[in-house]
Amino acid sequence: MIFDIAEFAGVTILSGAPSGRQLYVRLIEALGDEPATPEPLFLDFSRIEVATASYLRESVLAFRTFVRGRKSNFYPAVANANADVIDELVELVHPRGDVLMVCVVGDDGTMLRCRYVGKLDPMQQLTFDLVNREGETTAVQLMEIENSQVKATAWNNRLASLSSMGLLCEQSRGRTKTYRPIFAESEDGS
Repeated sequence: MIFDIAEFAGVTILSGAPSGRQLYVRLIEALGDEPATPEPLFLDFSRIEVATASYLRESVLAFRTFVRGRKSNFYPAVANANADVIDELVELVHPRGDVLMVCVVGDDGTMLRCRYVGKLDPMQQLTFDLVNREGETTAVQLMEIENSQVKATAWNNRLASLSSMGLLCEQSRGRTKTYRPIFAESEDGS
């Protein structure tokens, strides 16, 4: 699914927290039916010239938090943002210890490149890298792969944290949760 942010906002210069909250409401109203399986939801910034951190905080981050907080099968990511918008996103998420997926998406909706902006703590980074390497895994499998003193509960907490940020897809299979990259082309963050 792709949401054209310029269409939703009605402008190409996005500024101010109140305007950001208006976009947030429009995005929630547009969500529609929950997909049966995990899928990316791209917030397409291709026609946006500028977006301030306050606007992005009240719209994009609030929307991602809302969607991931309800354990949705939608995984929001910013798509096709210019360097200035990405710089604002970095300034917004980095001090919070947060991350956000940014992607380049083709006209046909094909994901061409993805990476996260922000900074993961070292254990989150290790977990993210392992899941990307393994493709799909569980907390118990990560514990066995790493052969460390870290228990499955700690691995599960890291995996759940990465899922809540929208970096990994979480699926329940009975009492077991599996995790996999939703953005298969993910690279190291900056």
